[in-house]
Amino acid sequence: MDKTLHIIGGGMAGSEAAWQAANMGLRVVIHEMRPKVATFAHRTGHLAEMVCSNSFRSDDDEQNAVGLLHWEMRAAGGLIMEMAQKHRLPAGGALAVDRDPFAESVTAALTAHPNVSVDYNEITTLPDTGHWIIATGPLTSEGLGRAIAAETGTDALAFFDAIAPIVYADTIDMSIAWEQSRYDKGETEAEQKAYINCPMTKDQYEAFIDSLLAADKTEFHEGETAGYFDGCLPIEVMAERGRETLRFGPMKPVGLTNPHQPDKKPYAVVQLRRDNALGTLYNIVGFQTKMKYGAQTAVFKMIPGLQDASFARLGGIHRNTFINSPTLLDDQMRLRSRPHIRFAGQITGVEGYVESAAMGLLAGRMAAAEILGHPLISPPQDSAMGALIHHITGGAEAKTFQPMNVNFGLFRPIDGLKGGRRGRKDRYKAYTDRAKAAWTEWLAGSNAMAAQ
Repeated sequence: MDKTLHIIGGGMAGSEAAWQAANMGLRVVIHEMRPKVATFAHRTGHLAEMVCSNSFRSDDDEQNAVGLLHWEMRAAGGLIMEMAQKHRLPAGGALAVDRDPFAESVTAALTAHPNVSVDYNEITTLPDTGHWIIATGPLTSEGLGRAIAAETGTDALAFFDAIAPIVYADTIDMSIAWEQSRYDKGETEAEQKAYINCPMTKDQYEAFIDSLLAADKTEFHEGETAGYFDGCLPIEVMAERGRETLRFGPMKPVGLTNPHQPDKKPYAVVQLRRDNALGTLYNIVGFQTKMKYGAQTAVFKMIPGLQDASFARLGGIHRNTFINSPTLLDDQMRLRSRPHIRFAGQITGVEGYVESAAMGLLAGRMAAAEILGHPLISPPQDSAMGALIHHITGGAEAKTFQPMNVNFGLFRPIDGLKGGRRGRKDRYKAYTDRAKAAWTEWLAGSNAMAAQ
């Protein structure tokens, strides 16, 4: 029997799946169309290139579900977490990385692995034989997308994400802006000053909202619709929901003190987060947008401190592809109609780098174990991995299925714990303690099987 695992897509999920399967002794071929076939968002041909934010979000494994997912991936020897730690940037309590060295390191690790090879060609049809994982992510090619839609009977596979702009740090006016993480979060001075903050008065905020609403936006092609994931809404879409929406979202003025005017509380604050190790680039946090380029420059320069800003990259809009996993996949992430094909990553309906890589980790381990003759059971629902895979393969309502970040709302309740905000700290700690025990036990069994 052929013991080669083929993975279509070399993003976060595909890279992690390849690493896990290769370390279990399987021969792995990654099929990555870049750089021969370019996409709107990618700049390089590196594996695991970060196309949007450079953050893996919270690294708190006791009070945050995504931080717990970090912990589980590290426990499983995850490549993505290893390289993220290697190229970590100050970001308060978040895990942000220097994006280009990170992708270069992931690529180098995989191409140096004796069990891994990379085929730089586009695949546009579903394979009839062999062992496959489809991990093509939000920018699945048109040809493969059509093939998936034809197999699954899905009328539409896409919704739209938007990309935030990046500013050159030396063009930010620091006589107006200041460095501070919200609530001074972080153990070091670098962590506590990981963000640059631009304050707004009420009049400045109102003028900004007026310009944002009036700006020229990217139009969709005929027949396209925009169904945005709520966790990655363009700022103009948020503004259209109410003039105060941004002030209670990415522009909330809480946990910050302006040293230039310590006695004056800003009406709103725009935050920028470091985007590379040199500190020369900063991305505007939460400012994904579908404004046209000319409009972006004019509107963003209305932000105090950015009036003379130069942009290394302006925002943009891109398609995000996902399937209705609750109806199409079993608990091993196999396509029910073609069980030799698994899906992993964002295309399964998880949202975010970490969640995508986590589903790649599971798909790679499950595929390798099955090929080697020692199938794995799905991870326990009480773990972060288990909660997420349970959600996408059956826990979610199929009729209203939308991309989902990992969150404690996916976890089974623990009896006897106080509900509401007051009981949240104890409740979250109980969730993470239970999850770590469940994941450790499952992982030990998984590793024992792999060693047989």
